[in-house]
Amino acid sequence: MLKGKDILSALDLEPDDIVDLMGLADRFREEPRSSAASGRIMTTAFFEPSTRTRLSFTFAMTRLGGNVVDLGPEEVTSRAKGETFEDTIRMLDGYGPDLFVIRHGQPGSAAAAAEIAAAPVINAGDGTNEHPTQALTDLYTLRREYGRLDGLTLAMVGDLKYSRTTSSLSYALSKFPNNKVYYVSPPQLRMRPEVLDNISGRLRYEEVERLEDVKEPLHAVYMTRVQRERFSDLSEYERLKSYYVLTPEVLLRLPGRPIVMHPLPRIAEIPESLDSHPQSRYFQQAQNGMYVRMALIVRVLGLNA
Repeated sequence: MLKGKDILSALDLEPDDIVDLMGLADRFREEPRSSAASGRIMTTAFFEPSTRTRLSFTFAMTRLGGNVVDLGPEEVTSRAKGETFEDTIRMLDGYGPDLFVIRHGQPGSAAAAAEIAAAPVINAGDGTNEHPTQALTDLYTLRREYGRLDGLTLAMVGDLKYSRTTSSLSYALSKFPNNKVYYVSPPQLRMRPEVLDNISGRLRYEEVERLEDVKEPLHAVYMTRVQRERFSDLSEYERLKSYYVLTPEVLLRLPGRPIVMHPLPRIAEIPESLDSHPQSRYFQQAQNGMYVRMALIVRVLGLNA
């Protein structure tokens, strides 16, 4: 049961919760308009830039008949005057929203907000830590493609050190049996040790440096961008930003017939020539996020739908 629960980590979600959300997302795909959230208010507070996550949550709540109050960019709020994150959350909570959706650049920020707010908090990305609703979106995309969430083999490629989406997806995949991930990255951007510790014994994985080192048939190749905003040394960013580029020719050489996924935005790692490729799913993946977030809002608020 997710009613009233903070969604801070993909580890917070049980397999039954995930399967239930997938089924409800399918229902909203068939009928994406509802009055289930009529009279409810969701507050979005994004302290980092966002397009897909912020807007898909907004569309999701609006399609459910609810209302959205957005904090707006920091430069038009008292954050620009030096107000602390904690005081901003206290102030917003005082207005009585039914739900918070929060993104912030500091790992642990969503958990800190949950300690303050009376309303449930959904983590929309806390620095390099996690992005659980993206993981749900990714699982939903895989389930629509393959009809299951177990026995899948993925290659996660690129910036794994700073990517919150790959950590959350790893945790989510570890909830289901017989899944495996190839972590493909340069040595400087390998998956963080705490993520590997959390999946140990629950998700099989191999760390490799080249896509050519992947020998098993893949169900999906999950590309990530090298995140300029996480680098203190921009010369290192420039050196690594195009380390992996998935062209149609590279895709053809991968074992199996994997779908191509990406949490977006992309930079150079996926060229536009791949957009119309029959294995590409990243724009559908972004659309799927709205249906998944509709389902999550309904369950966290305990609504009838």
